[in-house]
Amino acid sequence: MRSWKDPESGEGTTIFLGYTSNMISSGLRDTFRHLVKHKRVSAIVTTAGGVEEDFIKCLAPTYHGSFSTPGADLRAKGMNRIGNLIVPNNNYCAFEDWVVPVLDKMLEEQEDNFNKTGERYMWTPSRVIHRLGQEINDESSVYYWAYKNDIPVFCPALTDGSLGDMLYFHTFKASPLQLNIDIVQDIRRINTLAVRAKRAGMIILGGGIVKHHIANACLMRNGAESAVYINTAQEFDGSDAGARPDEAVSWGKIKSNADSIKVYVEATVAFPLIVAATFAQAVS
Repeated sequence: MRSWKDPESGEGTTIFLGYTSNMISSGLRDTFRHLVKHKRVSAIVTTAGGVEEDFIKCLAPTYHGSFSTPGADLRAKGMNRIGNLIVPNNNYCAFEDWVVPVLDKMLEEQEDNFNKTGERYMWTPSRVIHRLGQEINDESSVYYWAYKNDIPVFCPALTDGSLGDMLYFHTFKASPLQLNIDIVQDIRRINTLAVRAKRAGMIILGGGIVKHHIANACLMRNGAESAVYINTAQEFDGSDAGARPDEAVSWGKIKSNADSIKVYVEATVAFPLIVAATFAQAVS
């Protein structure tokens, strides 16, 4: 597993990058692609929307709208709103037209393996994303570069989005055969990455499942050596996103002597500046 070497100390750190789907939708896709293309991160954890929105943007454009556009008006026109962005229904139709044939091929390979070996090939969310990154064959895609550079992308809630809809529809088309997608192999894989890392670092934009999945993997090594949280959530409601690094220290997810910080800032504004001042400086 590749690691990022600190320019000053020369220490290698296995960097887990986590981000919620809105980060891909709302402006950080190019920044993430830069990091993955230039091998600046070791593994990614994101949500289903953080996967599918990358592929959908390869197929059709997203439009700038308004936070105040009435939902009923958009619904009548076949439009969907993500904050102040507008995504036409046709984009999801294009996604279906692209992804379902890929799922067909994956099922065929699964069954061919069974016929040859007698064992059912088990896809995992990370293997599904790896394959979709290969199939998209588009350099504007984050996951194309993750495929090219063999950077694993974990999505423990792969079915929670349009991709889940596609998998649901595919069950009827493929019946009685089904794609086998095993989440247990992926939890073993990400935890093993953390355990074997010389140093572990977390960069997490947002909260919820992506934040906890990375932190819990680092628990398996008695904590990460460095952590950066970037979000605007407050801790008073007990939310995962609102929790400061010191809470993770109490669980053993961040080491007590780690370099850790929470940055209370809007990530789509701040993160490109952070990357420009750090990782991007090492790119010739």
